[in-house]
Amino acid sequence: MDSANPRTAAARLKKVSTLRPTLAIVLGSGFHHALAELRVDRKIAYAKIPGFPKPTVSGHAGELYFGELGKTPVLVLSGRAHFYEGHPMARVTFAVRVLAAFGVTDLLLTNAAGGVNKHFRAGDFMALTDHINFMGTNPLRGPAISGLRRFVDLTDTYDVRLRELLFRAGKISRLKLRRGVYLAVSGPSYETPAEVRAFARLGADAVGMSTVPEAMAARQCGLRVAAVSCITNLAAGISPEKLSHTEVLETAERVKNSGAALLKNFAQLYRELKNGS
Repeated sequence: MDSANPRTAAARLKKVSTLRPTLAIVLGSGFHHALAELRVDRKIAYAKIPGFPKPTVSGHAGELYFGELGKTPVLVLSGRAHFYEGHPMARVTFAVRVLAAFGVTDLLLTNAAGGVNKHFRAGDFMALTDHINFMGTNPLRGPAISGLRRFVDLTDTYDVRLRELLFRAGKISRLKLRRGVYLAVSGPSYETPAEVRAFARLGADAVGMSTVPEAMAARQCGLRVAAVSCITNLAAGISPEKLSHTEVLETAERVKNSGAALLKNFAQLYRELKNGS
């Protein structure tokens, strides 16, 4: 058995549940409370899925769920692999390629991020309109993959229609959802104040250590992508406090209900869109 073959892993998932969702959601820090709103059909540990890396970061459970969120069939990934953990990019993006092989057509990525935009506050949420890849590598680098484009157009990485669903879900949730550009760095160290000033000049509104590789791989596979950040802290030089992962988790805990409501309402609106209502 080829443990690095997305089709092998997708075949394993198809044996777990009879549900065949077209929407998948990756839960980053600040969004795991959405599982409380999920009507679970089946779940499986990443360790039991061929090729899936086990997350090592606090707040990332490492489990995949089949279920219904807002009465919408969904696949929910609780936790992700990060580049800073030492994984090669092929491993960081493997789960996304498995979702595509499974039959998912739409992907919602979530993350915790530091606020670069001085108008942002800890606890805000931001829908991604674009990104800047500052991770020092490209996740699509390597041998050409049969049947997939090598030179991927990223003009519209984040789907306008799905983003509008996010804003509608935000209104229903009575949540002010900001919009902006997410800049991805490799981590795991936080950025220096000088770097944050440079990122702001480049047009970044938030900075984080994930999401961009997954979004790029998803677009190569033909998936439509939306993404939302929980602004868990203000970036270095903006915040008067020292940065820590503890602060990230504390803010995520404080706004967990808002994040869960946003995802639930997004899933419900997605079902209505798919049904043409």
